[in-house]
Amino acid sequence: MANPYAKYTNNKVFTASKEELVLMLYDGGLKFCNQAIIALENKEFDKVNTAVGRVQDIIREFQVTLDRSYEISESLLLLYDYIHDKLIEANLKKDKEILEEVRNLLRDLRDTWKEAMEIAKKERDSKPSGKVLSV
Repeated sequence: MANPYAKYTNNKVFTASKEELVLMLYDGGLKFCNQAIIALENKEFDKVNTAVGRVQDIIREFQVTLDRSYEISESLLLLYDYIHDKLIEANLKKDKEILEEVRNLLRDLRDTWKEAMEIAKKERDSKPSGKVLSV
């Protein structure tokens, strides 16, 4: 029998909008960054490496899927490059402060994305649907 949580997670991913998928990626990046920090504190260096690698994978996904048609995309690309470089440095040096910096950047990006999603939803909800009520 399949794991119910895994089924739920798969359904959540497959039914999510593009915007929700981006939010899930940010959440995943934060989760793995937190795991790396905890593993580093516990001197579990193999787990640090694995968790940092997962964050790097997420950042790479952001880099390759970034819609370059928006003006802000170049700034985001530079920020993603910076985060990726910091992850490499943190992993090589096993530096908790660098991981905390990355976590803070990811949290800011996630919070900004979530806020933008909420604003867009309010704007969509406030527009007339174009449907005519019949009496």
